[in-house]
Amino acid sequence: MRNFNREDQKSRRRELRNRPTEAEHLLWYQLRGAQLDGRKFRRQHGIGPYIVDFYCPEEKLAIELDGDIHREPEVKAHDEIRDRFLTERGIRVLRFGNEQATGDPYWMLEKIRSAWKGRERKSV
Repeated sequence: MRNFNREDQKSRRRELRNRPTEAEHLLWYQLRGAQLDGRKFRRQHGIGPYIVDFYCPEEKLAIELDGDIHREPEVKAHDEIRDRFLTERGIRVLRFGNEQATGDPYWMLEKIRSAWKGRERKSV
């Protein structure tokens, strides 16, 4: 089984990239082009059966931005299964609410940076 960007997910990944939420748009503006400490991120990246909002292969870090629907019990349960799948493959998952991305993006960027604390480098 192909682990990354499966062919059967291609159109869904493209659709998600072309129709980002406001929070995804704002975060991508900060992450694209290796702006955050030189780390390269991909958006709407397939990992196994899942598509994560943002992924940094170098750090094995997935970032998920969650809207209100993620507070629903069945969606929370699905998120837990998804996070466990990723964690079992050595991928760290950071989850933020959309309101954190739009309300306090600098706080969120510092939380993301903490994932590679001690291995900082200058942005490209």
